[in-house]
Amino acid sequence: MTPTEQTSERDWFKSSYSSNNAACVEVRSAGGTVGVRDSKNLGGPVLAFTGPAWSRFVTLLRTDPR
Repeated sequence: MTPTEQTSERDWFKSSYSSNNAACVEVRSAGGTVGVRDSKNLGGPVLAFTGPAWSRFVTLLRTDPR
C-alpha cells in the first residue's frame, strides 16, 4: 500500500465480532492488496498482504485450534 492508502479512512472496516474494548484490527482491500491496521493507532503501520496470502492467513486462523 502507498503512504496515501495507509492514511486514508475510506474503505477500512472492523469485524462485526469486534468488542467495544477497542482491541481489534481494521481491514481494507485496495488494488489487489489487503491492508491490516490497529484500530487504536489509525496512523500507524499497515501490514499488507497479497490476496492469496490473506486467504491463507484467514484460513489458518479459522482452522488452527490454538
